[in-house]
Amino acid sequence: MNIYEVNDIVKQVEGNSYVGRGIVIGKSADGKKACTAYFIMGRSANSRNRIFTEKNGEVFTEPFDVSKVEDPSLIIYAAIRKFENKLIVTNGDQTDTIYDFIKEGKGFREALNTREFEPDAPNFTPRISGMATFRDGDFSYEMSILKSIDEKGSACARYTYDYPSIAGLGHFIHTYVCDGNPIPTFQGEPERVIIPDDIDEFTNALWNALDAENKISLYVRYTDLASGKEENRMINKNK
Repeated sequence: MNIYEVNDIVKQVEGNSYVGRGIVIGKSADGKKACTAYFIMGRSANSRNRIFTEKNGEVFTEPFDVSKVEDPSLIIYAAIRKFENKLIVTNGDQTDTIYDFIKEGKGFREALNTREFEPDAPNFTPRISGMATFRDGDFSYEMSILKSIDEKGSACARYTYDYPSIAGLGHFIHTYVCDGNPIPTFQGEPERVIIPDDIDEFTNALWNALDAENKISLYVRYTDLASGKEENRMINKNK
């Protein structure tokens, strides 16, 4: 086993009916762009009744059909927000927790120490988060997963990872291993994945690899490290 192997993200999700929600952060192979991606999947009608919307550079999950919303508490939130030189992406309302802490001069890890996994027994869905910090024409990034330490939800285990950006390398973290009942929680470190130079190549490959029945939305942002210019792609299954 080569622990330094970098995989095609297609191989990480293809044929897996349910990896849940996923975050990817990394640097393009040419070393010129930062990649941030977030996707959502869903099994229930309530989860599937969603779309991504973008407002002033921030990304939100919103109902596709408002009349069909059953419980908005864990499915409607800001997924991507920016504050100064920091880009935050998460799978829940901890986006706002991180944003508020950063605005007060505090840290990513400090913010997430106040949160835990989602209260959706028996799955106890992990909260996954990432934050890229841009500085001097480059960036570094942090990723986190908060998950139940046991099948009872008796306590929260917190894991945080800090990465320098390396050309062609990204890290991919998702909420679940695969489908199940209860759904098995993601295990181990964020997975090493290839980040191509072209945003459309990456977006289309990931979207097409996600399970057709359960995928809902995908958002990808490439940020030019020299100019700060952002290029975005957003796909919603519900149109």
